[in-house]
Amino acid sequence: MKIVITAALIGLLAAPLWAENMMKPSPLSVAETIDGLEAAVNGAGATVFARVDHAAGAQSVGKNIPDATLLIFGNPALGTLAMEGDIRAGLMLPLRVLAYEDADGATQLMWTPAEDLLSGLDIAPDAEVIGKINGALNMLTDKAISAN
Repeated sequence: MKIVITAALIGLLAAPLWAENMMKPSPLSVAETIDGLEAAVNGAGATVFARVDHAAGAQSVGKNIPDATLLIFGNPALGTLAMEGDIRAGLMLPLRVLAYEDADGATQLMWTPAEDLLSGLDIAPDAEVIGKINGALNMLTDKAISAN
């Protein structure tokens, strides 16, 4: 009985550690969505650090997964604001957005909101930088899915 109660308590305490990711459907393919996101990031003056094609990685080891590509990008103006609040934010940055094909064959965009990404740090959930990062992520993903 003690083990069950202990396990339940651990589960309840750990639950906030799992972020509620943001999702946005895209009418475009995964590649078109990531191309649009990359163009939006570059157009906003931010830097794309990497584009990770997870499906290609799986194929390289003889496996198949749905189309999935991760874009890693950042803007020193926003990242520095976060790291001024707590240098450990550097572990969570740069930002990452995943475009993937879901079980129905539709393309989805997914990312972790800033308040979850930076939780546990000395940055208040209502800090200005949280709003700025979330605003940038929403604006960039909106541009990505409207690109034709």
